[in-house]
Amino acid sequence: MTVPRETGAIHDIGYRHYTGPRLGVPYIARSLTLHSLRGAFGLGRATRSKVVPFLLLAAMVVPAFVIAMVVVLGGADELPLEYTSYAVRLGAVVTIFVAAQSPQAVSRDLRFRLVALYFARPISRATYVRSKLIAMSAALFAFLTAPLVVLYVGALLGELDVWDNTVGFLKGVAGAAMFAVVLASVGLAIAAWTPRRGIGVAAIVTVLTLLGGISAIVAGVAADQDEDTLSGWAGLISPVSVVDGVQVWLLDSSAAVVAGPPGEWGGPAFALAAVVLVASCYLLLMRRYRAVTDA
Repeated sequence: MTVPRETGAIHDIGYRHYTGPRLGVPYIARSLTLHSLRGAFGLGRATRSKVVPFLLLAAMVVPAFVIAMVVVLGGADELPLEYTSYAVRLGAVVTIFVAAQSPQAVSRDLRFRLVALYFARPISRATYVRSKLIAMSAALFAFLTAPLVVLYVGALLGELDVWDNTVGFLKGVAGAAMFAVVLASVGLAIAAWTPRRGIGVAAIVTVLTLLGGISAIVAGVAADQDEDTLSGWAGLISPVSVVDGVQVWLLDSSAAVVAGPPGEWGGPAFALAAVVLVASCYLLLMRRYRAVTDA
């Protein structure tokens, strides 16, 4: 009995190759940056994800609104504080925002093992890290600039000197940009080492608060001993006082935390410290994601 030989057949079921535009790595990087930026404020997520960032934003803006109303209704001659010092005066709110949203940017990807999926696309570790840094810096910049806009509008409505307040506002915006880059770098560098958001939040709050406290204590003790130079150098201990020192040097503002940079070389030293801090955080992030992808 002869068994008929089986024969194969090819069926055209309508599939075809993608022929549209290939947007490449720049489009992926922009999309990741925008997604991370929106996530910092809970946009595109559940309602509960928006509660913390917008409550903190309100806590940041409401004091500025009160100051503006006092200026407008009370007929003050000037604002009670400089634009460059506002972020420092509300340092606790800024610290909580950095601590709450930095883990949101990176810890979730680690916890749910999404990093491998990102790198399955044509995107490098450096592109991923830069996208996260840009997104977090932009979120912090918006967070820090919003109350400055309220103060500036209040100053104009209160008929304060337009030129002085415009210059002060621009200095405040420049300071906000420096604070945003430095604090975003520190926050992400700490948060990226744990997939647990709660641990990341606690670690960031602890580091920033502890360093700020040590800096203030050393500066206070040195000032009591009439060691003004040591009091100035104590600002290098905390990221916040480092940026504040750069503001004092570059923007000719008043020191809001501890004594300003000492001597002729204090200003350049504080600026160098800020650059080194950001670069070190970037290298730590690169090392972290190299370990994640090599595992």
